[in-house]
Amino acid sequence: MFVKICGLSTAETVATAVDAGADAVGFVLTRSPRQVSPDTARRLAAAVPPHVLTVAVVAGVDVATVRELVRDTGLRALQLHGDYSRADFAAVADLGLTLVRATSYQAPDLRPGAYGEDLLLVDAPEPGSGGAWDYALLRERGLGEGWILAGGLGVDTVADAIAQSGAGGVDVSSGVESARGVKSEDMIREFIAAVRKAG
Repeated sequence: MFVKICGLSTAETVATAVDAGADAVGFVLTRSPRQVSPDTARRLAAAVPPHVLTVAVVAGVDVATVRELVRDTGLRALQLHGDYSRADFAAVADLGLTLVRATSYQAPDLRPGAYGEDLLLVDAPEPGSGGAWDYALLRERGLGEGWILAGGLGVDTVADAIAQSGAGGVDVSSGVESARGVKSEDMIREFIAAVRKAG
């Protein structure tokens, strides 16, 4: 079961996620309570071992800006979150990064890899809102493998969400926060433990 902890902004929470067994850690480079600068993302990612994927998360900016943001970070993956097109994914393919498409479960094409992405992240009806939703809708769509679940996940809800959706992985941000934009090391550990127990 693939686990991504997103919206990290401190060395302590990055280290906690890695030590607890996260498969990926995400750094938000565009407007958000969790936004960090490319310089901060580069510094935090430098301490992450190679077996853990470091992900640049961007939303609401054009591809030229995306390229500029990720150019000097040293991050190994790029997550385009929201209304990005196939052409947008094609326009960043030459960066040589693992590409993640993060979109609403209501998107018209939820086939993993349909936009040339390496990993599909399926989020709530309002991506990035952190709200819980009907995860069983995804099992009904029969997505197969190569996708992970996001939206409204927390320590107490993630096991049921996995069971209902059939997801092969999960992504969490607000669900491991003690306050908006402030990650809790204890909650990160508890979340990953809950996923490992469920999966």
